Amino acid sequence: MPTAPGISSETARHVLWHYGRPGGFRPGRFTELLMQTIDAADVVHTARLRAAYPDLVDAMTAAANDADGIAHLTTIANGQQNGQTP
Repeated sequence: MPTAPGISSETARHVLWHYGRPGGFRPGRFTELLMQTIDAADVVHTARLRAAYPDLVDAMTAAANDADGIAHLTTIANGQQNGQTP
């Protein structure tokens, strides 16, 4: 699944932190628990969570399932999405 263009650098950094990757930044407690919930969710509940938190679910899905998901999130976290530099 391709990642959504709307993933913010903040969301990318939070997901990188969740997966223990460089460039990550620990989110607040709610987001931390929300990411754990997304990890544990089945397909139906993931769709429900995506309706409320589309960027976070897309970023989590990319990190967990896409071969280049972590690299893409690292690019976003560094402010270089779509070839733009910070």
